[in-house]
Amino acid sequence: MLSKKIGIDLGTANVLVYVPKRGIVVNEPSVIAIAEDNKIMAVGREAKEMIGRTPETIIAKKPLRDGVIADYKVTEAMIRYFINKVSGGIRLFRPEIMVSVPAGVTSTEKRAVIDATIAAGAKQAYIIPEPVAAAIGANIPIDSAAGNLIVDIGGGTTEVAIISLGGIVASNSVRVGGNRLDQSIADFIRRKYGLAIGDHTAEELKIKVGSAIQVEKEKELEIRGRDMIAGLPKTITVKTNETVEAMQDELEKIILAVRQVLEQTPPELASDIIDRGIVMTGGGSLLKNIDKLLTKVTGVPCHVASDAQLCVAKGTGLALENLEDFKRSVLSK
Repeated sequence: MLSKKIGIDLGTANVLVYVPKRGIVVNEPSVIAIAEDNKIMAVGREAKEMIGRTPETIIAKKPLRDGVIADYKVTEAMIRYFINKVSGGIRLFRPEIMVSVPAGVTSTEKRAVIDATIAAGAKQAYIIPEPVAAAIGANIPIDSAAGNLIVDIGGGTTEVAIISLGGIVASNSVRVGGNRLDQSIADFIRRKYGLAIGDHTAEELKIKVGSAIQVEKEKELEIRGRDMIAGLPKTITVKTNETVEAMQDELEKIILAVRQVLEQTPPELASDIIDRGIVMTGGGSLLKNIDKLLTKVTGVPCHVASDAQLCVAKGTGLALENLEDFKRSVLSK
């Protein structure tokens, strides 16, 4: 089935593709593996498996860093790959594509996304700020005059925004997300145990035993890595409260971003937010107890949206489907 409209959540950690009437059709890591002659070896899940395991002739890389394009040509190749995947490899027409970008990106970074999308085969490219897309995907009526506070924690950035009447009233974007949390766990394990672990192991620790606040009933996970002194493989057991300690500094930056946005909020909208609470989206919001941490430090009730990881992609597709309704929230080429 061919699609004339495609919504893309071009994330630092994952690329999600939404097609109207079909929903999310692609959810793969934002990784691409390239050979010496610039030939694409693998994209997505297959390429992620290659990270840290490739010979010198193949490079597995993430073309997006902190929510923006770090490698233009590679990003274009990746977008083209996903467009072809959705179109079944046969393209009889150029689709209209909506791509989500962090609210804090510069006009140059926005232009890079639009240009890469057009070069990858789009007839028309639109971009939408991630917090707006997340709110649409979480079924929040953004056109109303009431204020809604969205905290979208992605792989590379955390977007905090107050949305009212279809636009962003106040926002803050910090380059802290799931990847930084993984890195902080890996650094902690290196410091405390003298053990070097990879990104994949750090992410597994965060997902399986990680928590944003100290817990009484701890979980534990056995992990393997390389002993920094002996240089040999070694196995250790890590507990939940150790991950809390590891991620503390990075979580503090997210809290600070939320506080700064709340301080900029007009009084009328502040009362709406107390009534409606904070809505959390993005893969990072699935970290255990992060909603409890935000409720504790802000005093505002906080809840994680259903299908939090898919909200931005869904919102991107829905905004493209109902372009007339969301014209004010969208920038087009």
